[in-house]
Amino acid sequence: MTNEDLEFEEPEIIYIPDEEGNEEEFEVIMKFEVDGSDQKYMMVVPLNGENDEEDEVYAFRYEEEEDDLKLYTIEDEEEWNMVEETFNTLLGEMEEEN
Repeated sequence: MTNEDLEFEEPEIIYIPDEEGNEEEFEVIMKFEVDGSDQKYMMVVPLNGENDEEDEVYAFRYEEEEDDLKLYTIEDEEEWNMVEETFNTLLGEMEEEN
């Protein structure tokens, strides 16, 4: 698969309910595992952002069971720092490739 093939991949969209139970659309921008851990993480951005330049990136730990996706918020500061560091490293590597 070449870089050109990657550019035309359909984005992965997931739906996450908010506090009122309304489902919001998010695009998955990255999935990764942290070295030395069997935990999987994903980074998502809201699709209905009012200002694209200020879109926040959200991180979740996730598990997949058949067609079921379970998301878990990252509440532990140490875990969050590890995820943020891994995300920034992977993002830097992607930017270097382009």
